[in-house]
Amino acid sequence: MPLPKPPATRAAILPATAYETQAAPKLARHRAQAGATSADDESARLALRNDSANGVAAPPTPVKAKATTPALAARKAPAAEPKPRKPRSTGPAKLFVLDTNVLMHDPMSLFRFEEHDIYLPMITLEELDGHKKGMSEVSRNVRQVSRELDALATDGQSGKFDPAEGITLAKTGHREAGGKLFFQTTLLDVKLPAGLPQGKADNQILGVVQSLREQFPSREVVLVSKDINMRVKARALGLAAEDYFNDKTLEDGDLLYTGVLPLPADFWERHGKTMESWSQGGHTYYRISGPLVPALMVNQFVYLESPGEAPLFARVTEITGKTAVLKTLRDYTHGKNAVWGVTARNREQNFALNLLMDPDCDFITLTGTAGTGKTLMTLAAGLSQVMEDRRYTEIIVTRVTVPVGEDIGFLPGNEEEKMGPWMGALDDNLEVLAKSDNSAGEWGRAATNDLVRSKIKIKSLNFMRGRTFLNKFVIIDEAQNLTPKQMKTLITRAGPGTKIVCLGNLAQIDTPYLTEGSSGLTFAVDRFKGWPHSGHITLARGERSRLADYASDVL
Repeated sequence: MPLPKPPATRAAILPATAYETQAAPKLARHRAQAGATSADDESARLALRNDSANGVAAPPTPVKAKATTPALAARKAPAAEPKPRKPRSTGPAKLFVLDTNVLMHDPMSLFRFEEHDIYLPMITLEELDGHKKGMSEVSRNVRQVSRELDALATDGQSGKFDPAEGITLAKTGHREAGGKLFFQTTLLDVKLPAGLPQGKADNQILGVVQSLREQFPSREVVLVSKDINMRVKARALGLAAEDYFNDKTLEDGDLLYTGVLPLPADFWERHGKTMESWSQGGHTYYRISGPLVPALMVNQFVYLESPGEAPLFARVTEITGKTAVLKTLRDYTHGKNAVWGVTARNREQNFALNLLMDPDCDFITLTGTAGTGKTLMTLAAGLSQVMEDRRYTEIIVTRVTVPVGEDIGFLPGNEEEKMGPWMGALDDNLEVLAKSDNSAGEWGRAATNDLVRSKIKIKSLNFMRGRTFLNKFVIIDEAQNLTPKQMKTLITRAGPGTKIVCLGNLAQIDTPYLTEGSSGLTFAVDRFKGWPHSGHITLARGERSRLADYASDVL
């Protein structure tokens, strides 16, 4: 190897690039020489930074101006400026006129319209003022809307704003809102059909929408209302009207996560070459890598049933990069694994009992039609873990008190006695579980019933705020009637060692203004999927009776 060139002056130090240039191959020498000047510049910058950090001002270093090629400039340009976020719609911003019920339903709806503008008629503010008193959910939402509007309308020290310019919705920290808020400050020339009474609030809002459409012919003016009749009247007058869709978790109930994934018939052929398997604690584990892994979620159940071969029932316990670990299940369809005398009658019930008996699963949701065994399995799993395993101290049962028909009025007694008529399903299932023990005799069953009753507490949903449940097995029945806010209130009551199980049938929602897409149960299923300490199963087959199964299908 040739030696590097000698230094030109006394006590000069050879740069490191001189050695690298001599040792590098001929093709890379030109690159090293071209990078020498940049290395010197970088060392000068480092020296300047170190001197500045030590409090000593470094002398300026003369740097020769280098010509930057267009290709290099084009390569560096995107890194200097962040890429702006593109709006979801490519057309001009719309003007949404909000009905009062939208603000009552979702107090944060002002900030859910992305880059579009919002217009509030004065009659909407009047209706909000009329509903601000009280302790109901609607009154709380109205007061929150008033606070948000007050924060938006306050402009610095003066407290004034220009109504014509509007208020930027992002000024209070909600960066997702890119539009402006406009208030009605002038009397608009409203011309409605003669058949509509002018004094009604809905008709005044319709008049505002029609006047805005005439005033801004180049913009799309849309009425947003939760009232179906309001939207029908608007469309009859030729006005654009929409429902408020932001409260819906899913547009279609069929897209809801089921918790179960059938494996393809060629699963072993496509994933068996790189598969690892081992046994631990009576379970067999499979580590797979292949095209199926991106579609899997933690605590999702998979099964493979092929004629002439042993079936595979497993649960995804771990996903790391491009690999996933499957764990075989405990067979609760066999009598030796019965839970408080209850055995699984189908595949989905077996999956559900594996979740209910798993101490690592803190939150479980079970959905299904009537008669699929949701309450019976949950109660049996709760009694087994409270009475036999001593894993939890007691069972707490609650539900929403929404009647199917007309309300029968006030109920006498204390909290538990008032909740008694709503807990008929609990009594029916306890009767089934008590009959399963035939060896104890009549006196033994009576003593067991008294002991079981002492471990079950019935609580009302109205008094859950501020509570904390420690080592409890909490059952939320008829959870499809909960709003997302009520569901959050209940789930956040869980303390250390508490398991919460939500049961519901999304086809039987009794709460007004709630649909399958906006139910709190749908909200919880969608948000908790894939969390390692939660699970969900959609029970498909009814096991109550042949009459109940046939009625669920044809009625």
